Amino acid sequence: MAKCYDILVRLLLLGDTGVGKSCILCRYANDEFLDTHISTIGIDFKMRTVNMDNKVAKIQIWDTAGQERFEAITHQFYRRAQGVLLVYDLCSRTSFENLSKWLTYVDEFANEDTELLLLGNKSDRCQWREVSCEEGQKFAEQYNMKFFETSAKNRENIDKAFQHICEGILQKQSLKRSTQSLNTSTSSNSHLVHRGRSVLSLESKHEDNSMKTSEHSYWRCCAGVM
Repeated sequence: MAKCYDILVRLLLLGDTGVGKSCILCRYANDEFLDTHISTIGIDFKMRTVNMDNKVAKIQIWDTAGQERFEAITHQFYRRAQGVLLVYDLCSRTSFENLSKWLTYVDEFANEDTELLLLGNKSDRCQWREVSCEEGQKFAEQYNMKFFETSAKNRENIDKAFQHICEGILQKQSLKRSTQSLNTSTSSNSHLVHRGRSVLSLESKHEDNSMKTSEHSYWRCCAGVM
């Protein structure tokens, strides 16, 4: 069966339990919101197909359980992810302070070029806010991440956040292909220069041998005349 997409993007949602990762996933993938909270057991998975740069992109999103007892299970998914969305609840300072722990896992288990994005979720509950927007922005800048405050309930910045991280991944892939192509071209040119030098070296040796042969014949001829 032929694949029905041009690009495959793998994303991972990370953060403490209860920050709204599953709600973000359901809102983005299915455009639905469930007000009742059901903790993810192990890992959940959804897909969405979008158009990007005139190409069909298949987005795979893995929603990880925030409970500590499931961390050993979820670590295996870090390596396959091209992008990680770190989520905290802006009404929970504890979930914000635990971001450092999740970043440690990313550094340990994910690929070095993994794209990162920070989401401060539940912006629809600003009256109970414990983490300011400025704090979230400062933390994101510290780790060279883009930052969005989101709400799965009213869909604020959900599509925008996913679009941003996917575009960042595609830009990195394009740059990587260009670099590989340049390295291949440089290596090929170096090989040609090396071969050219070898040919010139052989020609030079041939000319030297010819000159020596001519000089030897000349002195033999002169010796016979004398």
